[in-house]
Amino acid sequence: MSVLSGIKSAINNAVARSGPRLLTVKEAWYLTPNMIRVTFAGPELEGFPEGREGGNCKLMLPEKNETKEEFSKRLTSGPKPPRRTFTVRKYNARTQELSIDFVAHGDNGPASSWATRAQPGDFLGFGGPSGPKVSHFEADWYLVAADPSAIPVAAATLEAMPRDAKGVAIFEVTAAEDRQVIDMPEGIETHWLVQPDPMQRSDAQEQLIRSIEWPEGRVQTCIAGESGVVRALKQFVVKEKQLPKQDAYLSGYWKIGLIEDEHQKVKRAEG
Repeated sequence: MSVLSGIKSAINNAVARSGPRLLTVKEAWYLTPNMIRVTFAGPELEGFPEGREGGNCKLMLPEKNETKEEFSKRLTSGPKPPRRTFTVRKYNARTQELSIDFVAHGDNGPASSWATRAQPGDFLGFGGPSGPKVSHFEADWYLVAADPSAIPVAAATLEAMPRDAKGVAIFEVTAAEDRQVIDMPEGIETHWLVQPDPMQRSDAQEQLIRSIEWPEGRVQTCIAGESGVVRALKQFVVKEKQLPKQDAYLSGYWKIGLIEDEHQKVKRAEG
């Protein structure tokens, strides 16, 4: 790393670690029947670090009738608003527009409830972002797998890959209409699996992945979603196929029956 790039990286990291931003909605729409995309814009995004697509962020959510002034005060003085972890989907530095995708499941959770109602001028708090979950692409073959909660990180990873990349991408969605257009390399074979009830444990991804002939050469993964599914895939990828840790991104983003705070406690306890 050159001195100049090292300084730029340090500045970006410092910006990402700064206090929460109060972001304003530019537009919100249903990307698919079960996914809402919200785009934020405004001067609050000045200095937002580039190249963080796929990185995680914290969203702080206002109450239904809370004013911007009331919420801004709460961000600094408390009581703390609900916080949820999301993924940076897209950022356009030229227009200073940031997009985040929300799984739409009605009022079942503060984030979905907020996104379902989101209109231009609405607001929330934003903390982060982290760096992308997959930051190097040196494999001969890639394996990407995600449920709706992890489609943003999977899509960002696929879009960042070299255009000659080869591999398989597996998406498990609630309905066939939830398939998205993703700018991925032509050499990525794509599978869309339908699981109408995400609250029921599915082994469809595992079955498909185990049926694929494991290739020769270096393999890298980007696998995320429901913790039970990811745990089974980790057993296959890390234990059975012995993929090196640096090439295996696998992460449980949620767990059936638990809200995020409870899930995070379980993850910390499991190490």
